[in-house]
Formats: sequence, C-alpha cells, structure tokens
Amino acid sequence: MYEERPSRLAGAVVWTSTPSGGSPRPVLPDGCMDLLWNEGRLLVAGPDTRAYVPEDPATAWAGLRLYPGTAPALLGVPAHELRDRRVELADLWPTAGVRRLRAGIEAATHPATALEELALERAAPPDPGLRRLVTALATGRPIAATAEELGIGARQLHRRSLNAFGYGPKTLARVLRLQRAWGLARRGLPYADIAARAGYADQAHLARDVRELSGMTLTELLRWGTTARRPGEGQEAGVT
Repeated sequence: MYEERPSRLAGAVVWTSTPSGGSPRPVLPDGCMDLLWNEGRLLVAGPDTRAYVPEDPATAWAGLRLYPGTAPALLGVPAHELRDRRVELADLWPTAGVRRLRAGIEAATHPATALEELALERAAPPDPGLRRLVTALATGRPIAATAEELGIGARQLHRRSLNAFGYGPKTLARVLRLQRAWGLARRGLPYADIAARAGYADQAHLARDVRELSGMTLTELLRWGTTARRPGEGQEAGVT
C-alpha cells in the first residue's frame, strides 16, 4: 500500500510503501528525485527518463520526494550524475556521517519523517528561477518563451536544466507533459481529448510518447494501476 502526505519542506512529499501482494507498479518519470529508506539502507533515486519498476517489492520503503530541481543543492551533486540511477547515500556523502544518519533513522518511530527532518536540516533556499521553469513547462508553456521570460539563453537553460533536473528542458517538458496526460487519463477522458489538452500534436503523438517514456501503452498503464506523480501534486490532492 502506498501513502503520502505533504512535507514541511516546500514542494516535497513524504511517502511510505508497504507490501500488499501482487506485482510492483512502475513509477513514471516525474522530474523528481527521492531520498529512500529500505531495511537499513539510505539511498537516492535520481531523475528517471523512463518508467522504473521498484526493487524489493516485498519489503517496506519510506521516501521523501523532492520538488524538481531542489535535490542537487541538498545532495551537493549535479542531477545528471544520478540520472536513471539508485545510489547509496554513502557514495555521495562521507561514510561516517551517513552511518550516523542511518542509525538515527533506524531508531525513529517513523523513518519517513526522519528522512524529512534530515532534508529540512540541510535544504538550501529554493531557486525561484528553477521553480518558475518547472511551473511554466508543467502547464505546457513553450521552452523558448519560457527561456525568454527567465532572461536566459538556450545554452544556459540547457546547462542549468542538466544540473538541476538531470536532463535538458526538452526532456523535462516531455516528462511533465506525460504527467499531464496521465492525470487526464485517470479521470477517464477519451484519448483524443487527452492528447489535445495535454499538448500533443495528435493522438498518435500521445501514443508514441507514452510508449517511449513508459514502455507501455496508455491502456496498459491504466490497467496496471501505475504509480505516477505530478510535481507538487501531493501537496494538494495526493496520488496513488
């Protein structure tokens, strides 16, 4: 069973996943990075460019999903170095310090809340420019227009996106568009309407993009009951 709540850290979501039988549900790319706790292990989930099937579905997980672009400042590592990877936090931070953090989380009543406390102690102030970029692209704003509004050139935007999100603005825009489409699909809208409202050229474009990013058709995703999350959505409505 998957549960989540808004975090006290701006834009983040605290979540837990406990075994409930059946096959693990893939997680669609969402532009986010997560701090993870699993049976004494502290891990970081980098930004995904394709659907990820969780490992060890028979064990309990706790996590803190960080708003897109905020994890690199906390971790001290550019996001592109963690793209499509799950790594031990001890590979990024001094081993002795991570050992103490592990002991504290293991002793905590609620590991997910302990992860939240860890991030709150170390989080840097959010970059308003990056937040504006995510907000613009999440609503379908063209990349060129967004860069102009932010007052930066295409190369600088690409470089900042790689460091903050793990990939360039075009990939980020595709990921966020997929999230829009998934939200509309869960509401039961016809596929042609989903394509138009999410910003695809047509239904064929929707089908192609969904398969490339998830490895499945939209119908298969709906049948599977995939876990998919929109940046910051947990603050308002919660997702499963």
